[in-house]
Amino acid sequence: MNFCSHCGAPVVVRIPPGDTLPRHVCDRCGAIHYQNPKLVIGAIPEWEDKILLCRRAIEPRYGLWTLPAGFMENAETTAEAAARETLEEARARIEITGLYSLINVPHINQVHLLYRARLLDADFGPGEESLEVALFDESAIPWDRIAFRSIAMTLRFYYEDRKAGTFRFHTGDILPPKRL
Repeated sequence: MNFCSHCGAPVVVRIPPGDTLPRHVCDRCGAIHYQNPKLVIGAIPEWEDKILLCRRAIEPRYGLWTLPAGFMENAETTAEAAARETLEEARARIEITGLYSLINVPHINQVHLLYRARLLDADFGPGEESLEVALFDESAIPWDRIAFRSIAMTLRFYYEDRKAGTFRFHTGDILPPKRL
């Protein structure tokens, strides 16, 4: 950030009084500009014993499979964001059944929340951000073509819970890939 979004003056990075972290501060109007993690919200749409996956038509990870998910918008709840993303990416209507996983991805300033959801009908298709959408049973999940580590982690939790016969809330952390 170079300029204040309130008055347009240049900002400086420093620790404001009463704070402990460096922030972008405007010396002209006094505004403190906080930068916080982004929320990525999605769903695990279930239909009978299958789940709905989308093959990405956009970067990052073009052509790979994911659960319908994306950035939360202002003025919506997390459940509304999950339903909106599922409708946008898979043209599918869902009923949220519960928060399922929270995955921290601190090296890219994101938190991923995924809900379990029930597809309301089998009427779905690719939205603008998807090349295709399909229902998969566990044996057909394209594990080597899953777009994001948080989605693979959530899917592993899901199938472990399904085998155990009970679904519980999961948390996890994804650290940066190790460099060789």
